[in-house]
Amino acid sequence: MSERTPDANGQPVIEVKNLTKAYRLGVLESFRTTAKRLLGRAVDKQRQFKALDDVSFSIQPGEVVGIVGHNGAGKSTLLKHLCGITTPTSGSVTVRGRVAPLIEVGAGLIGELSGLENIYLNGVILGQSKADIDAKVDEIIEFSELADFIDTPVKRYSSGMQARLGFAIATSIDADILIVDEVLSVGDLAFQRKCFERMDQLLRRGGKTVLFVSHNLRQVERLCSRALLLDHGKLLLDDTSSVVCESLFERMQGIASARTTVNTRIESTGEISLCGIEVSSDDGRLVDSIRSGQSLKVTVEFSSSATIEQPSIIIGTHTPDYIYINAGSSATEAERPDIVPGVHRVSYEIPAFPVIPGVYLIRFSVYDGNHRPVFLGESLSSFMVTPSSGEIQKAGMRLIEIPGRWSL
Repeated sequence: MSERTPDANGQPVIEVKNLTKAYRLGVLESFRTTAKRLLGRAVDKQRQFKALDDVSFSIQPGEVVGIVGHNGAGKSTLLKHLCGITTPTSGSVTVRGRVAPLIEVGAGLIGELSGLENIYLNGVILGQSKADIDAKVDEIIEFSELADFIDTPVKRYSSGMQARLGFAIATSIDADILIVDEVLSVGDLAFQRKCFERMDQLLRRGGKTVLFVSHNLRQVERLCSRALLLDHGKLLLDDTSSVVCESLFERMQGIASARTTVNTRIESTGEISLCGIEVSSDDGRLVDSIRSGQSLKVTVEFSSSATIEQPSIIIGTHTPDYIYINAGSSATEAERPDIVPGVHRVSYEIPAFPVIPGVYLIRFSVYDGNHRPVFLGESLSSFMVTPSSGEIQKAGMRLIEIPGRWSL
């Protein structure tokens, strides 16, 4: 069963004990089968799927805990139990304090109501008084950047506008526990950064307990001091975020090299088409991961349907949250041969790639001699960077490893 009780000094704010959630798999049963089951008579057992399997952990007030794992690991099911949306098959969930769930932001907006009316409606649903909402409504509108549309029915909003309004409302709630599920990717890139800054502020304000679910492991390492690793409904690891993320990195190496994190973005005139991208190590082998500080060679194969004179070809890398790491441009080369119709391969080698462990992505662009964009691509492929030694180091607030010397 699930309990919600006031916070008590010295007690965990969240306690999960032997939590199991099972679903029956199969088609709808007949009336006769249903009647037999209700009367307690034996029927053929249907196959069960355990979304959560005997999961136990506790979280202290003020902790920021990441929950990571592959799709289908049980993360969303766990959050639904913590929010009181569903009940366990067995085990218990105890939550002490007021919960603000940031899950599927914008899902609760009513299309016929205006943005302003939705602010008040959602605020009340999330437990706010009218006086509380009155005090925050201007801040919500300003953050959502929807002042010009706040009296317009939400059904006329784009999906991005709805997500922005939903996020602004959800993050304005004063709660003891924040439950955050993949909400830092709403809206355009500028608004994503704004969302990340808002979350950073909420976490640094102190006193709040936060559960943060994300496939972006760099964000988990940056925001969380501790993390839980779920796999097929089981809790495999409960440790510091760096240890847990490193464990998941290793698992991802054996499962498609983290390619599930790729969300390709391409803008093209149609003159250039991408054929493939290869990442190789210093010995020329094709790899899915390198160690921090090792050399990195990126080879891009593309086809051209037209002649592009004096092109500038750019190959670079970025993080999953679109922080650009580096870029090399062929414009710096003395010779810039034209791209003629056909298939081409270009390579860019980085002698040392001294970034912290994590998942990184490839970007590739082509401009013509007049700096007209012909092809712009981000998140085209992914690779992993693992620690340069056996020691696992927490990312902290750095992104690259720069050697230095101390004098004390």
